[in-house]
Amino acid sequence: MGDAGETRALRLAATATKWLEDVSVDREGHVHPAVATGGQALTALATAGARVSLAEPGRVVCSLRVRAPLTDAEGRWHAGAIAAAADNVCAAAVFTVLGADVVTVQYGLSYFSPAHHDEEVEMDGRVVGRKGKMVAVTVEVRKKESGELVASCRQWMAPIQLTTKSNTSTSSSKL
Repeated sequence: MGDAGETRALRLAATATKWLEDVSVDREGHVHPAVATGGQALTALATAGARVSLAEPGRVVCSLRVRAPLTDAEGRWHAGAIAAAADNVCAAAVFTVLGADVVTVQYGLSYFSPAHHDEEVEMDGRVVGRKGKMVAVTVEVRKKESGELVASCRQWMAPIQLTTKSNTSTSSSKL
């Protein structure tokens, strides 16, 4: 990788880190319009307080403490909150490779053991393959103290395609 490639990789990793640590901020550092109008609350809440320990091309590792609003009646990290956090980490890992906002195309999540309120977890997201414009990514969620597996996620993601006047709803997908 040349100097320009290394500079781009460092910039993408830094942007992914900044976004994951504050998902209400867009790639340019401005409050995301959807957040400003009251949208994306789950996305922002799912990884609130995340701290990125590693961001490099194709990989993002972060940790966070399970917060009370994200737990069920028994104090366990809610499955939906785990899913949203895993999706965020996957999107950040893919961003370090594509440098583009992505959409989830396929999503699979397996749960292994519960994490509880105030427990610290680590999420390790990795790009594992590509096929055309599609990117395969995984994330493992583990309890930070014991290393016990909480959940494992596999996703296919693709860059968000902006609609243009020449691209009508009758055209076929180029994914």
